[in-house]
Amino acid sequence: MNAAPETARVAPRSSRSLRWTISLGLTAMVVIGLVLLYLLTQATTNRDLYERNYAQLFAINVAVASLLVLVILWIAYRLILRLRQKKFGSRLLVKLAAVFALAGFAPGVLIYVVSYQFVTRSIESWFDVKVEGALEAGLNLGRTSLEALSTDLAGKARAAATQLADVPDTSTPLALERARDAMAADDLTLWGGSGRLIAAAGKSRYQLNPDLPAQTQFSAARIQRVVTWSEGLDDGVAGDVANARIKALVLVSSSSVGSLGESRYLLAVKVLPSSLVRDALAVTQANREYQERALARDGLRRMYIGTLTLSLFMAVFGGVLLAVVLGNQIARPLLVLADGVREVAAGDLTPKATLRGKDELDGLTRSFADMTQQLSDARQSVQTSMQQVSAARANLQTILDNLTAGVMVLSADGKVVSSNPGATRILRMPLAAHHGKKLAQLEGLQTFGVSVQQQFETYLAHSAGRTLDHWQQSFELGGAGTAQIGRPANDTITLIARGAELPGNQRLLVFDDISEIVSAQRSQAWGEVARRLAHEIKNPLTPIQLSAERLEMKLSGKVGATEQALLTKSVKTIVDQVDAMKRLVNEFRDYARLPAAELKLVDLNELARDVLNLYLSEGTQVAVLAELDPDCPPILGDAQQLRQVMHNLLQNAQDATLSAGRVGGASAVVLKTQWLPATQRVRFSVVDCGTGFPDHILKRAFEPYVTTKDKGTGLGLAVVKKIADEHGTRVEISNRLVDGQPCGAQVSLSFATRQGVAMPHNQS
Repeated sequence: MNAAPETARVAPRSSRSLRWTISLGLTAMVVIGLVLLYLLTQATTNRDLYERNYAQLFAINVAVASLLVLVILWIAYRLILRLRQKKFGSRLLVKLAAVFALAGFAPGVLIYVVSYQFVTRSIESWFDVKVEGALEAGLNLGRTSLEALSTDLAGKARAAATQLADVPDTSTPLALERARDAMAADDLTLWGGSGRLIAAAGKSRYQLNPDLPAQTQFSAARIQRVVTWSEGLDDGVAGDVANARIKALVLVSSSSVGSLGESRYLLAVKVLPSSLVRDALAVTQANREYQERALARDGLRRMYIGTLTLSLFMAVFGGVLLAVVLGNQIARPLLVLADGVREVAAGDLTPKATLRGKDELDGLTRSFADMTQQLSDARQSVQTSMQQVSAARANLQTILDNLTAGVMVLSADGKVVSSNPGATRILRMPLAAHHGKKLAQLEGLQTFGVSVQQQFETYLAHSAGRTLDHWQQSFELGGAGTAQIGRPANDTITLIARGAELPGNQRLLVFDDISEIVSAQRSQAWGEVARRLAHEIKNPLTPIQLSAERLEMKLSGKVGATEQALLTKSVKTIVDQVDAMKRLVNEFRDYARLPAAELKLVDLNELARDVLNLYLSEGTQVAVLAELDPDCPPILGDAQQLRQVMHNLLQNAQDATLSAGRVGGASAVVLKTQWLPATQRVRFSVVDCGTGFPDHILKRAFEPYVTTKDKGTGLGLAVVKKIADEHGTRVEISNRLVDGQPCGAQVSLSFATRQGVAMPHNQS
């Protein structure tokens, strides 16, 4: 099942690698071609640049050619390898590659041959014989003109030297000026044989150090009588045409003139016309460049031919690449279809690869993919439905697990099919361990199970005329049998249950514990009764007492001794009973008006010690002992109300112990405190050695006016229960057993500590 997806992953990867290779090759080819074209253009107009980069150009040509050959060989190797592996479409790729390679090679060879002939003939045509002759004639013309000017200047200088032959040194400046004007020279200087300047005419007259001819020139003039040369033409700088000139040095023949009889030389300078100098330099430069290019014609020919050869390789390379690309484009749809057919045959209906082309083969891949997608959607819809069912079941189970109400599914014969944690919490029985058993057979739930089964039978028996789709009934669990299911003997709970019919002949039972609600309603009702009693009864008591006392006062001394005694006794009885009624009414009033608790941090041990001080008198028949845990932290409570709780419980415990006829140290009442780290609460208990509570009293122990004492009002435990509710705690009451025999009762409360509770700043 995994082979097909792996193939699908490998194929795109190979395709991407091939596309990257082709793109990289084309980019490199274009870049190298542009570089070579740029270098070729620069080398054509710059012989020095060509000579410097000839080695690099040659190396690049060789490298590119080698790279192209390697790439072509690699492509050929891949094609041969695919062919040997008998991969689908290999033969088609080989044929396409061969066709395109031939299609690119044949035109490339033709273009190469034609371009070779064209380049060869074009380069040869650049160096024509007529052009070379014209340049040579121009050079000869310039030389002839320069020689003619030099000869003319030499003749004029010789004539001037003849005129200066007999002129003494002191008169030569004027003679030189006349000679310069006569020969139209720019400058004339007369030098002695030792290099001494005798006289000057023209610009040299204003120079401190006129140019002195070289000794070789003096020697040549002495031998040849006259010497000519040019300056400013050999530099070849077209911008220096103003300094181009010709000079003539002539020996002045006279041995009788001059100091010490030394030889004299006349130097004539003629500045050449700037147009003549410029034309001569241009012809010289053109001839020099022509000769340089003529010498480099073989290098240019080799470079152009190398570029053409490289272009041929690129054309062949492009043809092969085009063959591979187009071959892949044609063979890819067939390969995709072949892979898809193999995957479908193996049971893999995952979405198949498609091609977005517009031809028939690409459309066939899309049709095949649509077909497999429809099959996959059908299978996915089934799986989705199953997942939704599972999710709905899981959600329903989560909801049931977090419901505070109990939920049970029963079979037709009353067996427990399933239950939620709420049912276990309310019934305090691990129902999960009793699945498959009848509810009426579970210990402690026999009566409840039988009643529920009867409700279902009655409900189903009247299915034709019923208007509701469920039945609802309240049940009370508790009494003597409740201790068997993990609850204290006094822990009577009231359930409100609802039943309905489920598909598959099963039944749904939903129930909730409303004991707290019932208790609160009873407490509220008793408070209202107490308030009314305090109002309705207390008002007539005072007039009754006053009337009885007034009657005694009026009749005293007016009746006989026997009647007087009867009168006194009757009045006393009335007054005592009125006082008792007042105390009863006050207790009811206090119960109804019990204020809300103001919770602060209270040291329960310290409060217990204060209360115990009131029970330490020597005449007490029932002693009170303390067992206080020193680890108890402060609790959150109302000290005044907690003091009342302790008094009520201790008085009840002493009364119960006395009523059982048990006195002495062994029958002492014990007040205990205990720190419970597991729950972070402090437990307060009062234990006595009395007769305990009957079962019918345990069920209603916290209701007003429920008591086992002859003279009790029954408000003690009711007040304790109300104060416990104000403190957010639960009162637990149970009978004690010692060695299997009843031995008094125990009342316990557990209080929260400050930990985890934010206290106001004004509380401590």
